[in-house]
Amino acid sequence: MEAFFYLVPSVMIAGLLFGVFGLVRRSRRVVRAWDGGLTAQARCLRAYTTTSGGGDTAVGTTLHHVYEFGTRAGRVVRFEEANGPGTTVEGDIVTVHYAAEHPEEATARTPARNRLFAESGALLLFLGVAIAFCVFFMVTAHAMFAEADDFMP
Repeated sequence: MEAFFYLVPSVMIAGLLFGVFGLVRRSRRVVRAWDGGLTAQARCLRAYTTTSGGGDTAVGTTLHHVYEFGTRAGRVVRFEEANGPGTTVEGDIVTVHYAAEHPEEATARTPARNRLFAESGALLLFLGVAIAFCVFFMVTAHAMFAEADDFMP
């Protein structure tokens, strides 16, 4: 029974850390594209939505766009980006930002470092609080079981 109070929070911490690493990786990719200094005109080839959840959980919708552009080196790059603007539809021309070394990591997001920092910081804070709660729960459970062992004959 005691293992349950350690195993479940540990699995939750692992999942939360996976979320932290994914968030940091995504933010770094976007900043790297903005810092790359190169821009190109891209055509939106496809716009579609995906849904998740349902049943007893809330339904979430994510808007995806598929873009294609030509780099200055003459390479044609196609990439997909989630959570883009709802006003971009198939056939629209948008400006993409990319780094010469990684054009496949381009972004159609307009540079907004403060907004990205605020969004990422808020999510990191939330994930950090959740991790801290899991650690607190495990420490409290450990203390509770240690105290119960002291009273056992």
